[in-house]
Amino acid sequence: MVKFFLFCILLVLCWPLALAALVLYPLVWLFLLPFRVVGIAVGGVLELVSAIIFLPSRLLRGI
Repeated sequence: MVKFFLFCILLVLCWPLALAALVLYPLVWLFLLPFRVVGIAVGGVLELVSAIIFLPSRLLRGI
């Protein structure tokens, strides 16, 4: 809701910039999508490595 109000204010103050933002936002989102996917994959790999490293201590704590 806040983003909508900010867009309305921008539309009143400078409508060409608001229309450019409206057109360019989906293009920027599509451009950044692969980086998000890579970030999710790298985060998963780091969690896996962390789980493998801490496995012996978790096993010893359980005994």
